[in-house]
Formats: sequence, C-alpha cells, structure tokens
Amino acid sequence: MFLNIFQYSFVVRGLEAGIIVAIVAPLIGIFLVLRRYSLIADTLAHVSLAGIAIGLLLGFNPVFSAIITTLAASLGIEKLRNSRRIYGESALALFLSGSLALSIVLLGIAHGFNTNLFNYLFGSIVTVTQMDVWVMLILAVVVICLLALFYRQLVFVSFDEDAAKVNGISTKFMNTLLIFLAAITVSLSIPIVGVLLIAALIVVPVVTALQMRKSFLKTLLYAEIISLVSVISGIAFSFYFNLSTGGTIVLIMLAIFIVTFFSRRK
Repeated sequence: MFLNIFQYSFVVRGLEAGIIVAIVAPLIGIFLVLRRYSLIADTLAHVSLAGIAIGLLLGFNPVFSAIITTLAASLGIEKLRNSRRIYGESALALFLSGSLALSIVLLGIAHGFNTNLFNYLFGSIVTVTQMDVWVMLILAVVVICLLALFYRQLVFVSFDEDAAKVNGISTKFMNTLLIFLAAITVSLSIPIVGVLLIAALIVVPVVTALQMRKSFLKTLLYAEIISLVSVISGIAFSFYFNLSTGGTIVLIMLAIFIVTFFSRRK
C-alpha cells in the first residue's frame, strides 16, 4: 500500500525534499540546542514569514525571498548580539516581533490569507516543485560542507566558548556561521513543515536524542534517525489521511520524544 504513493510525482518530490530537510535540520539543531540558541530557529522562522509575504506581494518565489530575508536577519541578529548594547534574548525578540508585524502589514496589503500562504504556514508536499528540490539540495550540500569544514571548532565553541577563545578560535566568526547556517536550514524547511513548525523540526529530534545520554556523535546519529523516521512517516500519513504535512511530522516527533523521555526516566 505504501508503495502506491510513488506513482504520484508530487509525493516523490515531497519525499525527496523531506529527506533533505530531515538530514540537515538535526545537524544544525544539535549546535543550537547545546548552545541554548533554540529560540533562534523560532525567530528566523518568523522572519522567513516576512520573506514569504514579500515574495507573495511582489510575485517572487516565496522560498527565494524567505532565504534572502532570513540570511539578512541572521547577520543583523548577530551584529546586535555582538554590540553588547542589547541582550541576546532582546535582539531575538526585536526581530521576532518586528518581522511578525511586517508580515501582518504586507499580507493585509496583499489582501490577506490564501491557499498558498496556508501551505507555507503549515507545510504541504503539494506545493513542492522540482526547482524547490534542486535549490534545497544545493543549499543542503553547502550547509553540510561548511559544517564538515568547521566541525571541530563548532563543537569546541558549543561546549566551552571561553576555552575556545583562549585557544585562538574566532568565536565571533563561529557564532555568525552557525546562525547563518540556521537561516539556510529554516528556509529549506518551509515547504515541508511550514513556517510555524520549523523550530520543532530543528530542535525536537535533538532534544529527544539527548535523553539517551550518549556521546556527541551518537546523539547526532539518533537525532538523524528520529528526524528521518518522523518526516517519512509523517508525509505518508498526511497523504493517506489527508492531514497537514507539517503538523503530522511534528506530532510524530513529539510522540517519539514522550516515549523516549518516560522510558529513559523509568
């Protein structure tokens, strides 16, 4: 029965995009969670909504406009954080509330909600085009290559930023790189889980894997497995039962987290 879904091209594209996102999200999520930067994913998700609103208003591809907007915002957030005139949480709040307000105004100008916007908010495999898959694949390769190149430095900074700075690692550059890659990952995830649920895709698999109390690499491996299982099964369930793709994926992730949390506690 499951194999029957492969006869639909939009489902195949959705699965391809979902697998790409499922692989990349935990790679960024583990560094954000360990550094207690989880709220950055939520902030960038709201910023991407402003990018989508700009794209819908001007007739651009919303995914491309979301990528540009989140990348610009990531640099702005890090600059405010490094200025030491504003607390890190305050910088995130400024961008989150500001981008949400901008989104509301732009969507009002564009005459409100429509089907396309609803799909971008909550995710839908129907909206994923072949161009989206190629763009996601290229950006995913860029993210993975940069993570591999700066892997040791990112791990060092995540566990002890002060010691990393003493050892000559540019913590400012590492922090900027991390939030830059998080912005790309958020943009990648939009077609699959939607703007409102992106943070869960990045954070929940990692938080679940951390309950197992394993080494860094094993935790990352478990997070990848949880992410892939959740995304693939979520897409299948959403297709057969006509459910929201993003909501189904996140609910499966949360179910895995609950089972893991209580079983490890016991």
